[in-house]
Amino acid sequence: MIKWVIGIAVALISLGIFALGAFLGPDDLRGCTAGPSENCQSADAIVAVSGGDTAARTDEAIRLYKQDWAPLIIFSGAAQDPSGPSNAQAMRSRALGQGVPDTAIEIEEFSRNTSENAANTAQVIAEHDLKRIILVTSAYHQRRASLEFKAKLGPTITIVNHPVAHDRQWSSLWWTTPGGWWLAIGELVKIIAYFTWGREMLQ
Repeated sequence: MIKWVIGIAVALISLGIFALGAFLGPDDLRGCTAGPSENCQSADAIVAVSGGDTAARTDEAIRLYKQDWAPLIIFSGAAQDPSGPSNAQAMRSRALGQGVPDTAIEIEEFSRNTSENAANTAQVIAEHDLKRIILVTSAYHQRRASLEFKAKLGPTITIVNHPVAHDRQWSSLWWTTPGGWWLAIGELVKIIAYFTWGREMLQ
């Protein structure tokens, strides 16, 4: 009887961990591994926001661009060190170094948090009259970023979620590390705050 109860408890905990990971990191391109197709529609731009493992987010945006998911990449993020280049500029340099042409890159250099990423990138999207974007960030951050972008872009812009599956802060085994739990619980609290008190609580 005790073994049966323990087995049920372990199964429920495992299911909860899987559900939390899936909730935080929705991926609308799951299963679209071969690039755009009839069932996997391309976009007007790929938007990658800095923060966390910025290099991994940049590389994923570059990979999508090279697979012809979109003709434009928008990098968003202010300087982590005010005396140095912005995160967006560093992302741009990394993309140029991997063969992405300068004409295929736009940058937004003033965002200090997720809410500002969405608001400032909205201006770039409007200037280019974009209607469909692929949003790239870390998996633990994807849900919250998507909420902010939907709020700032409005219903006329389609947001396709595509998180970085694995980076130096997050992996499929996130629940085995204290850092993974810290990120997961922190994001969950901020999402709850979003629905409880409003968007201004999301920073």
